[in-house]
Amino acid sequence: MAASYRVEHVTRYTYSTPVVTSQHVAYLRPRELPCQHVRSHAIRVDPMPSTWTSRTDYFGNVADHVQILRPHTTLTVVSEGVVEVLDRPALDDLRDAPPWEEVSAATIWRGGSLPSDVVQFVNPSPYVPAASGVEALAGAAFQPRRSIVEAAIDLTHSIHRRFTFDPAATVVTTPLTRVIEDERGVCQDFAHVAIACFRSLGLPARYVSGYLLTDPPPGQPRLVGADASHAWLSFYCPGHGWIDIDPTNNTLVSERHITVAWGRDYGDVSPLRGVLLGGAEHKLHVGVSVLPDSSPLLSHE
Repeated sequence: MAASYRVEHVTRYTYSTPVVTSQHVAYLRPRELPCQHVRSHAIRVDPMPSTWTSRTDYFGNVADHVQILRPHTTLTVVSEGVVEVLDRPALDDLRDAPPWEEVSAATIWRGGSLPSDVVQFVNPSPYVPAASGVEALAGAAFQPRRSIVEAAIDLTHSIHRRFTFDPAATVVTTPLTRVIEDERGVCQDFAHVAIACFRSLGLPARYVSGYLLTDPPPGQPRLVGADASHAWLSFYCPGHGWIDIDPTNNTLVSERHITVAWGRDYGDVSPLRGVLLGGAEHKLHVGVSVLPDSSPLLSHE
């Protein structure tokens, strides 16, 4: 089975005084993956950039670099495209997953043999430092000789049960220790908490940014721009590769999730960041729409 979606992500900054010049980096282009095909995609920037370059970063994500050299009081970035997503492996296909201790022992720093591009995700990172408070959470799920998949699912259940989704509780710079202490936050925070649990046990885990098809309340229409960008994590399972889980929604990642980028944490793949000269205070509006696409799907043959 495959599902196809139209995605629009609008970011608009309004500045109280003119910005003289600015430079921005955008991670807004969905990845081409075995389980995901980008049928079309485009980014529009207003005002028109003086320079615009695209590059593939260290993690394989496409980053757009734009430079605006004329004064402006608004900046609008629109990312839109059509993405086809295939089903992920079912749980029954993962019954032979190894115990988590074997995966931990296979990391290079424990004398093992996992590839370096996997082992790098064991190390602390700016948004996921070695933090107190994760030991008990991780230990409750990762019982001795338990399958890494079973333990990961249990950890997902635990975070979903204990932590409250509260957009007012955190900002981008809220420390991980504060999130763990308050047990409140958003999808970015919950992904960071889960990643910290994995890494505390020597298990590779990476941060994934993207989108999720959500359903409107019963009897109400789907509202354009009412969705948001989303975040989850992947953990590494020998023999199966990277497996994506979504602690915010207490589920394995499915064909309803659209992958944009991955890295060590949010800081590697934030959708849009920049450096400005001028501008003073600003207002930010972000609108995301994820809609089923009615056009015919492309074959993955």
